Amino acid sequence: MRARDLAVEYETVAVDSDALDAARLMADRKLPALLVVDRAGGPVAIMPASQLVKVLVPAYVIEDPTLAAVIDEQHADRLGASLTGRTVGDCLPVKAGPPPIADPHDTALEVAALMARAHSPLVAVAERDEQGIRLLGVITASHLLHQLLENP
Repeated sequence: MRARDLAVEYETVAVDSDALDAARLMADRKLPALLVVDRAGGPVAIMPASQLVKVLVPAYVIEDPTLAAVIDEQHADRLGASLTGRTVGDCLPVKAGPPPIADPHDTALEVAALMARAHSPLVAVAERDEQGIRLLGVITASHLLHQLLENP
């Protein structure tokens, strides 16, 4: 099976999209990540849900997890406010590289190797031509696992 056949439509957000809206989209649809695209719709990054969770947690709690136990539920319920006024681009890791992009003709094993190298829950499938990159869809890790395990 080729990447083109495995690719499905998937939620995307722009770099300048509202971060709180992106987090709600992930939460509502139970998505492991979102594909971040540029104005032309080309893939530019992967925003894992874990990255948005990291933005929600105060830095001092990340540095000293024992402090999480002393934050009461009322304050913990307000963590989402830390996304207010921020864009998806603001929440991307500083070292965020380009997303893994598979060629439509790549095999399932080539996609699996790409996903493994990138440690990414998603791989974009796109065609490149003289006009740029055209997104065809996304392959999620769970969908790829399903395909690879279907015929053991």
